[in-house]
Amino acid sequence: MDSLDQTKVNEAAEEVVPVEAVEPVNETTEETPVEEVPAEEMSAEDAERLPLMKTKEEVLARAQEVAEQGDGGNKQELELLKQLYYKYHRADLVAAQQAFVEAGGDPEAFQPEVDPTEEPFKQAMQQIRLRRAQMQAEQEQLRIENLARKQAVIEKIKLLATTPEEAGKSYDAFKELQAEWKEIGPVPAENVSEVWKSYQLYVEQFYDMLKLNIQFREYDFRKNLEAKTLLCEQAERLAEENDVVKAINQLQTLHQEWKEIGPVAKDLREDIWNRFKEASTIVRKRHQDFFEARKAQEEENLARKTELCEQVEAVSTEGLKTFADWDAKTKEIIDLQAAWKTIGFAPQKVNTQIFERFRAACDKFFTEKATFFKTVKEELNQNLQKKKALVEQAEALKDSTEWKQTSDALIDLQKQWKTIGAVPRKVSDELWKRFVGACDHFFEAKNAATAGERSEQQENLARKQDIIERLKTLLEDTAENSAQKVRDLQAEWNSIGFVPIREKDKLYKQYREVVDKLYKQFNLHHAEQRLNSFKTTLRVTAEAGANSLNRERDRLARAYEIMKSELQTYENNIGFLSASSKKGNSLVAEIQKKADKLKDELNLLRQKIKAVEAEMRREAQEEKKAE
Repeated sequence: MDSLDQTKVNEAAEEVVPVEAVEPVNETTEETPVEEVPAEEMSAEDAERLPLMKTKEEVLARAQEVAEQGDGGNKQELELLKQLYYKYHRADLVAAQQAFVEAGGDPEAFQPEVDPTEEPFKQAMQQIRLRRAQMQAEQEQLRIENLARKQAVIEKIKLLATTPEEAGKSYDAFKELQAEWKEIGPVPAENVSEVWKSYQLYVEQFYDMLKLNIQFREYDFRKNLEAKTLLCEQAERLAEENDVVKAINQLQTLHQEWKEIGPVAKDLREDIWNRFKEASTIVRKRHQDFFEARKAQEEENLARKTELCEQVEAVSTEGLKTFADWDAKTKEIIDLQAAWKTIGFAPQKVNTQIFERFRAACDKFFTEKATFFKTVKEELNQNLQKKKALVEQAEALKDSTEWKQTSDALIDLQKQWKTIGAVPRKVSDELWKRFVGACDHFFEAKNAATAGERSEQQENLARKQDIIERLKTLLEDTAENSAQKVRDLQAEWNSIGFVPIREKDKLYKQYREVVDKLYKQFNLHHAEQRLNSFKTTLRVTAEAGANSLNRERDRLARAYEIMKSELQTYENNIGFLSASSKKGNSLVAEIQKKADKLKDELNLLRQKIKAVEAEMRREAQEEKKAE
């Protein structure tokens, strides 16, 4: 042993303390295991960013970004990226199928287009998976290498602890070995405890072997105290870190560093550990509060999503008979789907199940809607064939010059048209224009052929306007023969022919207004007079016998049914012409006038039938009295 080494040993021997007085190096209170934190939890920044991704393109961009970074990302984020992508992917498929069906397509014939984002997304995820596998293999190999290096350090410390004759050189070598130990990274998890215990054992043996003097131990304790104080300060600053996941991961690193630092003086040991533990507790508490709050939010999201599932499942399609009904109910479903998109994730263990439940309820509705539209489509196609046949018949008649016969035929076709239901929307307007065009073509030709009548119609207009003015003068006339004057003017009105069609409705309205006032003023009602006259002649019929009354009643009943059928035809024509061309509208007033007149006649016939029946009852009573 050289002189320098001998001097160090001698100095150490002069101030050495008994072995029993030296505190063991293993500080059990300081080595309490740190709470395990998942190595791949997302940062708060990433957790907040994911729900903002509203499209497949945004999810794809994030996946490609993670792939390009080459750090493998973290497992939780990758799982959420995959869920988001296929959620939007399936939503686009459902929307495309719905649009296909609403456009008249057969749901069974729907073939989705190739999604241009799907293959890049799969490639990005595959690249990430390969990188993660590579990193995991590299990390595992590095841990195995670290284990071998730490075992080598332990063997060297063990050798130093068993060779006291080299004390002068051993202390410097021992400190170098400790520094080397700290630089070595983690080892496989199954070897952590065993390696640490071996290291601590031989470190203690080395200190015991050396019986270092108080000066060496105090120096070591002081340096360890400085290092642990720095760790306490770093742990305390973590309480201000906004990202709680990042903070807990950094705390784990600090605890690992703490374990690598040697002991401090016994009287400071508990205080420094309590300071570090209190700072750690605050960080852990914030971490726990963060994930409990997120868990509570996920539970609330689950409750809201469950409620939406129940609302969709409660939708009934039994009463939906029209397109409007289905459209209204479809809007409800779409609104519920929009509300679903505003809600965040449910707990991971049930997130997929609750989404599948919601999607199944929506799919059930849209399947039933597709079935309804398929049935309606078949009916629309049948109606299309019927209306095509009518269009062809109308076009075959449009050039006819048989005005009366063809007019009746076209009106009959119009009546048939109204009894046929709807046709596919894409051909409805075109078909209707062809049909109305054929009808208009004929009626315009008919009007052109009768153009000579216009001059006479102008004269008729002037004559009828003069009758209206003369009727107005009778409103102030109180003479006894005023009622007869009204009847004479009405007879004259009826004897006048047609007026221009554009003036007919307005003129007739003026005429009816003044006549109605005169009826009220003179208590004049033509139908009432006809009824009174009929009752007078009815007595003569009654004298001819009961059979005569029966025949009269049958005659009136037949006339009633004929007029009723004729009225129905007029009303059908009015409905059709009101919805067709301007030419059709010009006929409405004339047909309406005829319909009103038929209604009056029907009312008069009802009164006559009642009068006959009353006379028959009277005759029967007289016969009974005579018996």
